Amino acid sequence: MSETKDHWNRVYSTKPADTVSWYQTRPTVSLELIAAANLPAHAPIIDVGGGASVLVDHLLESGRSDISVLDISAAALANARARLGADAGKVRWIEADVREFAPPQHCDLWHDRAVFHFLTDTADRAAYMAALRRSLNPRGHVVVATFAPDGPKRCSGLDIAQYDAAALHVQFGSDFELLDSRRETHVTPGGSEQRFTWVHLRLRRRAPTD
Repeated sequence: MSETKDHWNRVYSTKPADTVSWYQTRPTVSLELIAAANLPAHAPIIDVGGGASVLVDHLLESGRSDISVLDISAAALANARARLGADAGKVRWIEADVREFAPPQHCDLWHDRAVFHFLTDTADRAAYMAALRRSLNPRGHVVVATFAPDGPKRCSGLDIAQYDAAALHVQFGSDFELLDSRRETHVTPGGSEQRFTWVHLRLRRRAPTD
């Protein structure tokens, strides 16, 4: 796992954040699906693999007051903190590998744009799901994006797994209900098109026990 950390630190140390293929000036679909969860402004939200993404900027601008950003790369988090300046103190920054994540608090919404599709190994996906379940409050929301079946097969020199909405929902299990799914065509800073699959899930109510 140290190889993964080294890889992403190298990426964020050698490339400007607004030139990497996954950069967005405005993360429109993320913001729309987070808004659709209809959570109060103080509800805890975590952006998994948030790195140097500007999602946190927009969440702060919208009045969100309990935001965590998790990333394996210290360089990525440093980039985001520097960009936010004084506002960085309003965010909980977590340097961790999601597969080993021990949450300091529970969250009402787990957001992940393009981390899960890097987990091509069954054990890694299981570790991710365990971290998610440790983190999520009852009836919590999950907003996740991966490359679609007609999207790229590799990213940043690494293999990925592609999903349509049904296959992605299956990965999370039947105790999550599918509230919404979308396809997105992301145009990279270099002008290429990448197709994404999005799902918005919610943890089902547990059946009462006698």
